[in-house]
Amino acid sequence: MRAISPAVSAAFWLAAFAPAYADVKLPAAFGDHMVLQRDVPVPVWGWADAGERVTVTLGGQSRSVTADASGKWSVRLDPLPAGGPHVLKVQGRNALERTDVLVGEVWLCSGQSNMGMTVSGCLNFEAEAKASDLPRLRMFTVARKTAGEPQADAAGDWKLSGPQTVGGFSAAAYFFGRRLHQELEVPVGLINSSWGGTPIQAWTGWKTHEETPELATLLASFNKAVEAWDPEKAKQRYEKQLADWKAKETQAKAEGKPFAVRRPQAPLDPRVSQHSPARLYNAMIAPLVPYAIRGAIWYQGESNAGNAPLYGVQLRAMIAEWRKIWGQGDFPFISVQLPNFMAPQQKPVEDGWPAIREQFLKSLSIPNVGIAVTIDVGEEKDIHPKNKQEVGRRLAQWALAKTYGKPVVPGGPLYKGMRKEGDSIVVQFDCVGGGLVAAGGEPLKGFAIAGADKVFVWAEAKISGDTVAVSAAGVKDPVAVRYAWANNPPCNLGNKEGFPASPFRTDDQGK
Repeated sequence: MRAISPAVSAAFWLAAFAPAYADVKLPAAFGDHMVLQRDVPVPVWGWADAGERVTVTLGGQSRSVTADASGKWSVRLDPLPAGGPHVLKVQGRNALERTDVLVGEVWLCSGQSNMGMTVSGCLNFEAEAKASDLPRLRMFTVARKTAGEPQADAAGDWKLSGPQTVGGFSAAAYFFGRRLHQELEVPVGLINSSWGGTPIQAWTGWKTHEETPELATLLASFNKAVEAWDPEKAKQRYEKQLADWKAKETQAKAEGKPFAVRRPQAPLDPRVSQHSPARLYNAMIAPLVPYAIRGAIWYQGESNAGNAPLYGVQLRAMIAEWRKIWGQGDFPFISVQLPNFMAPQQKPVEDGWPAIREQFLKSLSIPNVGIAVTIDVGEEKDIHPKNKQEVGRRLAQWALAKTYGKPVVPGGPLYKGMRKEGDSIVVQFDCVGGGLVAAGGEPLKGFAIAGADKVFVWAEAKISGDTVAVSAAGVKDPVAVRYAWANNPPCNLGNKEGFPASPFRTDDQGK
């Protein structure tokens, strides 16, 4: 079987939507209770019969347009102030109305399972549900689906925040949006497009993979998997794996032993797998374009922890691509830097998650990109930490400071630079806010230092103004410092505003 590039062509687009439309139609995102982005031009689009005249009315504005040969039409409304409710009316040969339309702040919220994790699975759910009666805070959850070509629409609907609905909301997105709603006092709409266990390449378009040389190996692996795909052999392998798993589970139960081995997953044709390049971009991102948004938040990286340098390339490529297709300039993009996880480390040198965290830190060199540091809110034995309240609060903190211009520090201390002073290295920081502190009291934890041999040892660290002096007995000519450089490190540097410092290393900056 020969793999066919999923790159969309103009011919495909026209063919896909050439059939006549009996009625004027809108994308699912234009539904009752939707939230539109304030203070920017508002695109509205849909489908009708080719050549049909369509009129869109909203907030005292009216625009008319003729559907093109493929039946697609679009208009752009002038910017609207925060408020509502409004009624969106679309008139062609038939009439559509979308009621209870608000105008405020709209954010795209994407990633894997920690973005998908719902409020029902978080800390203090009962109390959170009781406090969730916030009808001007709303969420549109994109139905999970894959596709080999960019799609025109994605299923989903808008829900108002309340005790009966909030349990199904993305928790990280909800707590982010709730704080914005409370601080800005405007409606907030959240578009949750997430899928557990998925890698970043699934959320990135095929064309971007083709145009980014470092990503060529991903396309080669995909094409190889398509060539090798044999459903019958895959089924046989799966049935054998499942039988072995069941036998081991039965034996463990008979012996009264715990059994934590994950059940084998049924095989998926790579052409429809949610793990394959562009499959989620096609079905869960492209259909949302060009719905006006303020920016995006991103909680992902666990599935790419095996190749941090490549992840850095992927993250930059995806951010650039999303900004390009939306055509709204360098809109804000805020990532969750992965939290502490797994057994606490006794050694100051680790790869894996520390290297992925570093890629988020390096992404700050991209204009209008931010991070929420969560090195202190993870859980040793759960890759899905329950304290999403703090994750959302920190995402919102960056947005309030950088996007909305509020006089607040955007987060915790960030590595700025270093200098040698005798047998010490003095580390400088940005985002110190009211000053550096050791959370929970001295001593500072998590600093390691190395000489020319690059053997890192735990170090003594002391705060001095906006800097930290790091030294260790036996390291007479230090060359590098690392902080919180482990999967689950001991660390407590922060600022007086209560935000933790990002993990960092000085020996690999810029690479």
